[in-house]
Amino acid sequence: MKLPRSRQIHYHDPAIQAGEALNLAAVCPRTRVLGPGWRAVVWVQGCPFQCVGCVSPEWLDFKQAFSMHPEQLAENLLADPQIRGLTFSGGEPMQQASGLARLAKSARAIREIDIISFSGYKLETLKKGIPVRSVFSLLDQLDVLIDGQYIQTLNDNRGMRGSSNQRVHKLTHRLADVDFNSLPRSSEIQILDGQVMLVGVPEERLLQAFYRAMWQMEDLQTQLVRR
Repeated sequence: MKLPRSRQIHYHDPAIQAGEALNLAAVCPRTRVLGPGWRAVVWVQGCPFQCVGCVSPEWLDFKQAFSMHPEQLAENLLADPQIRGLTFSGGEPMQQASGLARLAKSARAIREIDIISFSGYKLETLKKGIPVRSVFSLLDQLDVLIDGQYIQTLNDNRGMRGSSNQRVHKLTHRLADVDFNSLPRSSEIQILDGQVMLVGVPEERLLQAFYRAMWQMEDLQTQLVRR
């Protein structure tokens, strides 16, 4: 499958292209949402899909964001002894599969953790080496893959997936007892590095209220600047 020309990746950093660095949209170093227990969440920048109602539209563009080597990121995230899991989202994690695979391996060299990843690509597509051959290395590291594009009309406000068409694949035994399809949705509002971030899979009403509050805040700041 070839991506539309307008959505091809154009990262200029050779280290990102080689998987030696990650192009990060954001990182949450500590949360209890997006998976069981205390965990860290990594969102990569850039996604080839244009899902209507995407929870993070600002992370869709394939542009340079914040670059960090996977090994250094692993050390930073696992410095907290309570972190027992990682969740990858974005953006589209499989577009940076090589770097995330290195992150996963480096984290597990520090201690045993579970790893969850979201992807707009279906597992059957990933098993063909799409979008990049390095998806095989990342799949080998994952315990759970939640696949499929988000469809706003199928958002049933249930489980740790955005819409009911998305599937939960348990690739190892580590999280075999967790029912991701019926987990109550939970989310957190965190302030990280001076930025307000909504972490988790929010219910539709909460998401709308969050964006309204952010728009109102931006309007207020604009008015203050003009004064």
